[in-house]
Order: sequence, then structure tokens, then C-alpha cells
Amino acid sequence: MERVSDASLAAWLRLTLTRGLGLEAQRRLLSAFGPPERVFAASGPAIAAAVGDRAARLLAAFDDDAAIARTLDWAHQQGNHLVTLADAAYPQALLEIADPPTLLYVKGRVELLNRRALAIVGARNATAQGAQTAEQFARELSRGGLTIVSGLALGCDAAAHNGALDGPGSTIAVIGTGADRIYPPRNQELARRVAAQGAVLSEFPLGTPALRENFPRRNRIISGLSRGVLVVEAAARSGTLITARLAGDQGREVFAIPGSIHSPLSKGCHQLIRQGAKLVDDARDILSELQPEVAPAGAAAAAPLADDISGLLDAMGFDPIGIDLLAQHTGLTADTLSAMLLSLELERRVALLPDGRFQRIR
Repeated sequence: MERVSDASLAAWLRLTLTRGLGLEAQRRLLSAFGPPERVFAASGPAIAAAVGDRAARLLAAFDDDAAIARTLDWAHQQGNHLVTLADAAYPQALLEIADPPTLLYVKGRVELLNRRALAIVGARNATAQGAQTAEQFARELSRGGLTIVSGLALGCDAAAHNGALDGPGSTIAVIGTGADRIYPPRNQELARRVAAQGAVLSEFPLGTPALRENFPRRNRIISGLSRGVLVVEAAARSGTLITARLAGDQGREVFAIPGSIHSPLSKGCHQLIRQGAKLVDDARDILSELQPEVAPAGAAAAAPLADDISGLLDAMGFDPIGIDLLAQHTGLTADTLSAMLLSLELERRVALLPDGRFQRIR
């Protein structure tokens, strides 16, 4: 990621840390004047003409330079990033939604923000089967090349992150606190793993605590980053359904897994299916649906796929085998093998086993 000067980042931070100045006013200022440096170089009357007297007074009254200094110190730490609307690293998918954040705080692999992604969401009080399903789907979809987005909550979210870390697609955790805080505390270790192998993302300033109103707000980012949303379990009235509704409003695909008619946590999924969500009971249903979109990420593997497919099948034999061992036998990268195995799986020439290994089908 190209380094942005501290002076430029300080101007972005002053714009976004001004209390009471909403996203709409921030966008209007950027549209009227250009980068934040130009906003703050403009006269008071010019700013008032663009966003009104109240917003102009708020900008002029900003006096929290200490918060800017703390945030710049945080951004200088290894693995931490401040991503602005003007950055090439800013997720292009978020530019399609009505209210994209002006600034993102990211811990981890910033390049994941522009990968093809699917959100997996579900109940915090998930059943054992629901959590297992979320983890299994996330693992298979990550191995299929999709980055899995979720909210780091207990239950289905945590299971989805865990599963996605087993594949090259990895995972993005969109949190409702500052990027320097993790909620719930029970997911501290998971958050560290996600930051090391994937990315933790927040739109909220550092130090923002776990406020109830911020969690529904971050849901638009979970769906906005993604090409679709998979709902694993949800009660008839739940925050999970907010994410599904936002996905529909944003033009994203909505998928839902059916469950027992006797389970309260299946009610939300059945409701979504009645409203037009696509019923899925296998990760391949989603991969087949999104295959034209996933293909560009694997385009570089298309040529070796045709050339090496026979050699890959020979290397597999007919006993179960994992990707790491296949990489040793073939000399191919894990990403290339994942793309090839996905194609073979869709053709029913290999099968993904419950333990994550693959087996050739006679």
C-alpha cells in the first residue's frame, strides 16, 4: 500500500473526527473542495455554502489534535492502515453503496478489501449444527477463492471466520468498535488470528467502545464489501436479517440455509427464502452462482489448469490428500491448486472430505 503523508492523513482524520459532522456532510465537502487539505484551506463562508452554518462551525471548532496524534501513532505500527476514500486500496465495492465510510481503520492484509467476497452471518446463540455449518461453508468457499466477511460476533460469525482462515480466500472481520478494541472479549484470540492472516476493519475512531447502536450500523459494510450474503441461522426478528435486508437494498445476492420447521433459529432463513432468497444446502450452490464473478481472480490459473490437470489427478491418486502435500508433489501454489480443485469438484471429479482433504472420484 502506497504511503500517504502524515499531513494528508491528519487532514482526513480532522474531517472524520469532527463530532456531529456526518458522512453526507463529509462527502459534500469533498465533492465541493477536493481533498481535506483543500477543505480546511477554504473560507468559512465557502464551507457554510457547501454544508450549512452548523457544520462549518463544527469544523472550525475542532480541537482534538491529541486524537489525531494517537491515531497516526497507531497507523505507524506494523500491520495497521488508514484507508481513505481517495486511496487505491479503498474497497471499490463500498463505493457502490449509498453511504460509504470516509475512512477505514484496518489491521492486517489491506489487499483483501478488493477481493471477491461473500458475507456469512447468523445467530449469536447458534446451535452446534449451525456453527458447524457456518464453519464448513466458510472453509469450502474460502478454498474456492472467496474472501469471507463477517462481524466477529459469537456463534455463526466466529465459526465463519475460523473456517475461512483454512483457505486462501481468508476473511475480513468488520467490527462495531474502534480497531484497537475487540468485542466480545471471548473473541480476542480469534481477532488476533484474523488480523495476522486476514483483516480486521472498522469505520469507528480508535477507542470507540461497544455501543449498541454501532453494530447494526456496521452491517451495511459487511454486506457492502460482499457480492452476496449467506444467512446460516436467524430468528424471525434478529440483527442478522438487517444485514440480509441491506444486502438486498444494495443489489447483492441473498442466500439462506433452510432448517427444521421446529427451530426458532430457522424462522428467519425460511422467511428470507419466501421473500426470494436463494435456498442453498451446499457450498457449491453458491460457487456455481458466483462462478462468473470469482473467475477473474483465478484467471491467471486458467492456462496451468488446462496443462496440469492430468498431472494433478495423477499426483492425487485415489487416497485422501491435503493441499499442502499436493503442493509438495506438484510444485503448484496453494492458490492455483484451490482453483483447480474447485473446478474438478464442480465437475464431480474430486470430492472435498469433512476433514478438509480431497479425494479423487473413480
